[in-house]
Amino acid sequence: MCTRAEIDPRGPRFGASLTSVVLAVALLSLGTPVGIALVAWQALVFGIGAFIGLQAHPYGALYRRFIQPRLGRPTEWEAAAGPRFAQGVGFAFTAIALLALVLGVPIVAYVAVGLALAAALLNAAFGLCLGCEVYLLGRRVLSRA
Repeated sequence: MCTRAEIDPRGPRFGASLTSVVLAVALLSLGTPVGIALVAWQALVFGIGAFIGLQAHPYGALYRRFIQPRLGRPTEWEAAAGPRFAQGVGFAFTAIALLALVLGVPIVAYVAVGLALAAALLNAAFGLCLGCEVYLLGRRVLSRA
C-alpha cells in the first residue's frame, strides 16, 4: 500500500526522460531565448518537486494520468525522500545556470545544464538516480555522527 511518503518508482524515471529532452534542447539552444526559457521551465519543474512535493510535480502528473494506468500499479513503492532531494539538486544546477546567464558567464551555464542533463540521462536510461544516491550517502554519514 502506498503512503504519501512513497511513490511509484517508475514515475521519476519517466520524469527523468522528459527532463533529458528539455535539458538537451536547452543545452543546444542555450544562447537563445528558447534555451533560456527551457532552463527556466526546468528550474520551475525541479523547484515544484523539491519544495512543494512530488505529488505536485508536472511530469509526475503526466505519468500518473497517462502512463501509470497503462502499466498498472507497481509491485513495489519507493520512499519519496531521495527523489525529492534529487529534485532539489536539479533545481540548484538549473538555478546556477540561470544566474550565470544573467551575470554573463555562459560557460558556467553550459556546465551546470550539462551536469543536470548527464544526471537525468543516467536516471532515464539506467535507473541510476545520482541525487538519490547522494541523499542515501548523506543519511548514512549523518546517522553515524
